[in-house]
Amino acid sequence: MNNYKKLINNTLIFAIGNLGSKIIVFFLLPLYTAYLAQSEFGLVDLLTTTIGLLLPVITLSIFDSVFRFVMDKNYDEQSVLTNSLVVVLTGFVISLVLYPLFLYALPFDKYLPYFYTLLFFQSFNAVVTQYVRAKGLVKLFAFSGIINAIVLLCSNLVLLAVFHTGILGYLTSLIMANIFSSLLVVIKSNIYRDIVIKKINIVLIKEMLIYSIPLIPNSLMWWVMSLSDRYLILYFLGSSANGLYAVANKIPSVLTVVNSIFFQAWQMSAIEEEKSENKSKFFSDIFNLFAPTILIFTSVLLIFLKFIMTHLVASEYYEAWIFVPYLLLGVIFSSFSGFLGTNYIVAKKTGGVFKTSSVGAIFNIIFNIILIPIIGTIGAAISTMLSFLIIWLIRVKETKKFVELRINSKKILFTLIAINIQIGVMYINLKTEILFHILILIIILIINFKEVNRITNKIYNTINKKVKNI
Repeated sequence: MNNYKKLINNTLIFAIGNLGSKIIVFFLLPLYTAYLAQSEFGLVDLLTTTIGLLLPVITLSIFDSVFRFVMDKNYDEQSVLTNSLVVVLTGFVISLVLYPLFLYALPFDKYLPYFYTLLFFQSFNAVVTQYVRAKGLVKLFAFSGIINAIVLLCSNLVLLAVFHTGILGYLTSLIMANIFSSLLVVIKSNIYRDIVIKKINIVLIKEMLIYSIPLIPNSLMWWVMSLSDRYLILYFLGSSANGLYAVANKIPSVLTVVNSIFFQAWQMSAIEEEKSENKSKFFSDIFNLFAPTILIFTSVLLIFLKFIMTHLVASEYYEAWIFVPYLLLGVIFSSFSGFLGTNYIVAKKTGGVFKTSSVGAIFNIIFNIILIPIIGTIGAAISTMLSFLIIWLIRVKETKKFVELRINSKKILFTLIAINIQIGVMYINLKTEILFHILILIIILIINFKEVNRITNKIYNTINKKVKNI
């Protein structure tokens, strides 16, 4: 299987797993908005976002090392897994020592037992799922995500809709979903056999941490931006505004899913192509197919945005749509910078990720402090967009030393202009808005016709070949 076909094949597998799970999670939004008040939803969103922020810090982002080192055949898989779990357990024990500090500093102090339980199981789940993914068990990796979502759906329906347990039910559902997902991976892959205590190796731990620690800012990048948004909104505007912003962030998560599906497959292909003579051409081809795909998905989401907010969330959350367009643009620039960031991962030069991610996080905080007091919640969305744009532009320049990427910059620029016109039409609230949306989407498809046609043909041929082999 050549590199293009393998990338498409893995992307399709990840798509089945991710789309199934994320669609379930996405349609939980009406349930959350129906049974949680704005202030409650804002609080639990703050809690889960805080966990996302602390996860790479507590684990020292060791799950990133698991993926990279297991794919490197020069390292023993059992040693990598065993030593990564040692790091996770050590980090969790240290976090327990910080309990008094968290009790004082965090705004959800009475939910700290749930916070710690969720933190532990998410840490463990991150390691074991990255381990099976690196071993090539992509179907199991994808299926674990579906199980996670199904458990989350069922437990939320029971705890929120039937027993009306509110925040406690929400958090309990998340914990149960991570436990069941982890058990599936451990049992189906016999991963417990690969945990060998005698293979604990301090030298290997140091080597893995040298790789993973600079990646912490990259893991934190979206979370730092999200968390700084939320805490500053909470400070300047209150918890209800935070609830609206939390709902607004759920819509761009659809685009993030498309992004993550591709990246799960792309990282594997990029590492495998590290020594290839055609690496620059391969990377350029893939980016010039990936970029229009993300942009087209964004345009389609904008078409249905107001419909989604009208029919899938409670009426008091409808105005959250105003923040979504800029958050979508933020995801676009985040995905572009993430693609270029893969070059640091492949070359094991993760210091570059550290530098560029830190710059983005600093700019985000500065923009938030300036914009939120002046223009309100929408300032947080604009801050996120600008920060990711800065990271992308820096990485365009920096990653030239790893690979010569030939980007179709004119097409990307024209498509971004078209999307911004589409956003402007939304804010004007024209009666014929839908016609403008469709016209702009058609223009975007025409601009990227060559790439759309190529992607469609490759996916069709791959699926057709699979069907014939059944």
